[in-house]
Amino acid sequence: MSSAKHEKSFVDFEKGYEQNIIGLKGIIYFGVGLLLLIIITFGLMWALHGVLEEDAQETKGFTNPMRAQMKDKDKLPPEPRLQAAPGFGVDTETGRVNLELKAPQAEYWELRKAWDKILAEGIRDPKTGTVMAMPVDKAKELLLQRAPKARFGPEAEKTLNDSKMHVSDSSAGRIADVKWR
Repeated sequence: MSSAKHEKSFVDFEKGYEQNIIGLKGIIYFGVGLLLLIIITFGLMWALHGVLEEDAQETKGFTNPMRAQMKDKDKLPPEPRLQAAPGFGVDTETGRVNLELKAPQAEYWELRKAWDKILAEGIRDPKTGTVMAMPVDKAKELLLQRAPKARFGPEAEKTLNDSKMHVSDSSAGRIADVKWR
């Protein structure tokens, strides 16, 4: 069988090079299809724009119920609210700070001052005045100051043994056992 009887070959052995055959029909079909797709998409977007414009005209006098509630000072949107200072102000221990004509960051600055004060001094119980919460570093220092100072002798052994006392689950809390770690 000769090669001439087989399918059409892209290589012309007489000329010695490969022919450059471009499928122009496929390129034209693709271009026309792409153009039609663009035109259809444009038409659908134009129709959608018209529908949205009609909807906007119908709801022109409509007020959002959430916006209507915000006009009442007593009604706030549900938590979490993005603005911590509703009404352009912050309530602090010294009173209300008006932030109406200040920079947008002023709310954060005021809250940061209050947070820094809590970190520095801790949170105190208003009735008893005892510190309920404080920074970890400060709590460690206070604990070390109040810890027993026994370093040698029988006091040190007693402190060591007391620190090893452990109430086990099997005793139901009745007996404290020494647990060696």
